Amino acid sequence: MLHEFTHAFEGREMQRDGDVFILDLGADENRFHPDRLSTLNTALDEIEAFEGPKALVTSATGKFWSNGLDLDWVGANPDRLQSYVVDVQALLARVLTLPVPTVAAIQGHCFAAGAMLALAHDFRVMRADRGFFCLPEVDIQIPFTVGMSALIQGRLDKQTAHEVMTTGRRYGGTDAVAARIVDAVADEGKVLAAAVELARPLAGKPAATLGTIKRRMYVDVVTALSDPAATL
Repeated sequence: MLHEFTHAFEGREMQRDGDVFILDLGADENRFHPDRLSTLNTALDEIEAFEGPKALVTSATGKFWSNGLDLDWVGANPDRLQSYVVDVQALLARVLTLPVPTVAAIQGHCFAAGAMLALAHDFRVMRADRGFFCLPEVDIQIPFTVGMSALIQGRLDKQTAHEVMTTGRRYGGTDAVAARIVDAVADEGKVLAAAVELARPLAGKPAATLGTIKRRMYVDVVTALSDPAATL
């Protein structure tokens, strides 16, 4: 049963299903506008502060889970590009080491930095019949930063990381689970429920211990993501 939570996210409410917090990215392309980054971090603050068993599922509605960087905003604010990338990479590092079990419920397209955000989650459930996971940077001529490269290579098998980074291949759900990019697929309308059920039994993990394990496991990735000199 869904319960109202205290934080309004982009006009919608973050909800709980028992011990599982459900954070809605939105219903548009869900790009990382600076205001959206701020709102995401505020939501994560509230989840981390909650005392008791907890897990996080990040969901969206519509055609996209996330299309990543807000390139329109970047084009209008070229002088703020480096600080913007620093903020995006800080979010990726935070989700990667969040002291809470995390599952991305990918109901639609998951591209570029949006795909990296999905990879920063512990687990991923993707719609089986529609939507793509893709890192198109090679085709749009935007090289990965050192930190982003480290994240992708730290979360995928070596050959899979090579393929997704150098070819820009679009993976549907079935191919993504075969390549171990995602952990499971679900039919239309069942992605969120499947992600919640994956997260639910993990909610009792002790936060301090879990966070320490993640930080030590991905110390090199976090170091790379946190280096402001290596963002471009």
